[in-house]
Amino acid sequence: MTPELLLRDLGRVDYEPTWREMMAFTAKRTVDTPDELWCCEHAPVYTLGQAGKPEHLLTDIGIPLVKIDRGGQITYHGPGQVVVYVLLNLPRRQLKVHELVTRIEQAVIDLLAEQGVAAERHAGAPGVYVGAAKVAALGLRIRNGSCYHGVSLNVDMDLAPFAAINPCGYPGLPITQTKDLGISLTPSQVALALAQHLKAQLERSE
Repeated sequence: MTPELLLRDLGRVDYEPTWREMMAFTAKRTVDTPDELWCCEHAPVYTLGQAGKPEHLLTDIGIPLVKIDRGGQITYHGPGQVVVYVLLNLPRRQLKVHELVTRIEQAVIDLLAEQGVAAERHAGAPGVYVGAAKVAALGLRIRNGSCYHGVSLNVDMDLAPFAAINPCGYPGLPITQTKDLGISLTPSQVALALAQHLKAQLERSE
């Protein structure tokens, strides 16, 4: 049996302390440490991946930039965006990184499909898209067989800060959110639904 994922609702929290807590959690893991999903929202912040290029921040609009250790380029987190951090022991779940990314994306696709919105992957550009517009971003860090960071899904937020960056390193990439796609669920409702879809994807065994 694949062990159950534990779910933690952190509420609205600052980015940097949450990131440091993820790193500490992962560093202290043992073979018996349960896997967890952390659901939260963040105060406005840009995050730049470990190989990220600072020039993808186009304009300083007063939002702090945090350089972090996930893959990928620059993205924005803010109130009204649901973030779920995925803290897993990958060998225990017999997951490779590519399959993990696919399952996380599928959880978002399934959630949107439940609400009547057809979403998809774009080859070579992790995340979830509705047409050309990105609705969910994904970034991970793997350390000693364990992962952290996760997925962010735009729900009901101010999208203007995305205009000050090349989102995920793509100039002019359109960004959308579930509210603008006709989904009336609140961020807290989306967080619960996304966590359940993630649990379904990550707890299943092939």
